[in-house]
Amino acid sequence: MNRRLRRLRKKLFLTLSLSVLTFCVLLLIVDKYKFIIEPFTSLEEYLMVQRYNIDCSAIYDRDPVEVGKSLLLRQNETIKDKEINLLNLVSNCSLFLRFRGYDQVCVSDKEKNFPIAYSLVVHKHAWMVERLIRATYSPSNIYCIHYDRKSLTRFIAAMEGLAHCLPNVFIASKLEDVKYAGFSRLKADLNCLSDLLQSEVKWKYVINLCGQDFPLRPNVELVSELKKLNGANMLETRRPTMFKRSRFSRTPPPHDIQLFIGSAYFVLSREFVVFMNSSVVVKDFLAWTKGTYSPDEHFWATIVRLPGVPGEVPRSHPDIPELMSKTRLVKWSLLEGSLYPPCTGVYVRGVCIYGAAEINWLLNYGHWFANKFDTNVDPIAVQCLEETLEKRKNVFQPVAPLECFNYHSPL
Repeated sequence: MNRRLRRLRKKLFLTLSLSVLTFCVLLLIVDKYKFIIEPFTSLEEYLMVQRYNIDCSAIYDRDPVEVGKSLLLRQNETIKDKEINLLNLVSNCSLFLRFRGYDQVCVSDKEKNFPIAYSLVVHKHAWMVERLIRATYSPSNIYCIHYDRKSLTRFIAAMEGLAHCLPNVFIASKLEDVKYAGFSRLKADLNCLSDLLQSEVKWKYVINLCGQDFPLRPNVELVSELKKLNGANMLETRRPTMFKRSRFSRTPPPHDIQLFIGSAYFVLSREFVVFMNSSVVVKDFLAWTKGTYSPDEHFWATIVRLPGVPGEVPRSHPDIPELMSKTRLVKWSLLEGSLYPPCTGVYVRGVCIYGAAEINWLLNYGHWFANKFDTNVDPIAVQCLEETLEKRKNVFQPVAPLECFNYHSPL
């Protein structure tokens, strides 16, 4: 009996000791990570991207006090967006749709009757991809995501989750192992274009973007701008310099095609893409580009100049440089001072990652999209663009009744 009592006392002592030890460890963890726990005051705030206490109207007006405050926030108080939060959120589609506001999107007849297609070639920054989709979002639009097959598993899972939760977002049917300046970068967009043509959505224009792009116009305003093109295409197309010519194959291109150069980014009409997809001339030229350096920088710029293509830019037409095309605004370090005001973010490989102080310049320069943004560099820039675009949408939305969409969570 005494032996059994001793065993019972020993067991109770160990249990109590373990409980006290566990409690102490939890206290240490809470104390160590309280700077992470404190900013999140609710489940909604925990699951969503971090928001900062900043007056974006004052940032847009370039108020020096508020701009200075944004710089201090950027330097001392930024909290990185966590991909695991997005992954958790898209695992519950009803929460994702509600917390990110997709269940509150209302569109006009003008938007419903003018769907836009997007080809998104991405490989990192899952939250930036989601915010890009959210900022351009209309239930009438359609989005093809092509993620690099080398992407991290968590990023891929987040992209698959976005496609699962949003009915008009899908993953490209064929994925490439994308290599810098290689044919695979061009092929990634071509894969999405092929899939988009097979979609039931009869989109009017297609726009290709990367994960660090962001719109400078809300969807309703962009529809108005695209209508003004009246079937024309919007992209950079210039005559190549001697340096650029050295990138091409020594074998001349087929069909006496005259080469032009530009960028990998475009705004193309549906009619142009349909023509391109069935043209033998385009097919032969595409095969020829496989032997060239960075073919995406001359493929689109050249075929838009082919005689007879829908929305043709005649070969005799003057060069259309990057700043003349409204497709995408990029600030290059070599041109700072002569063409651009100073970069208020940071330069990475000669390209400005924008800071919040550039919001006014970006929105008033005239372009439709800009590159590059990174919430790990300046989250205020993205947050203020989102807020300003929401206000701008209210200005351009017609007074007529809007149709609002209420998505149900996928099974």
